[in-house]
Amino acid sequence: MRLVSALTIVGTLVAIIAGGTVFFRYVEGWSWLDAYFFTVVTLSTVGYGSLVPETAAGKIGTTVMIFVGLSVFIVAVQQFGSFAMRKRQEHTKWLIGQWGHGRNDRHPHDGDGNG
Repeated sequence: MRLVSALTIVGTLVAIIAGGTVFFRYVEGWSWLDAYFFTVVTLSTVGYGSLVPETAAGKIGTTVMIFVGLSVFIVAVQQFGSFAMRKRQEHTKWLIGQWGHGRNDRHPHDGDGNG
């Protein structure tokens, strides 16, 4: 994964958490800690249920935050998966090169039973 892409994803996630924390602090009147806790629990899809938005704005904000947060999470998982697959392919190519597969340079006694 390119560094810029990783930083963009992390920065977006931090912005969503900060925005959600500020939003719930002022819209629902929760403490900073409660607003932060609710934001993280909601984005992580854990959803303890100990805090529930009571205002219409809080409920709408929660649904928007869920869709945006899940989108960022999906992109992060996709980027990580793509990176992991690329590294696996590179490693496989390296192993094939090290083992000499596909070349006709085998030792004359390999596999002929004569030893």
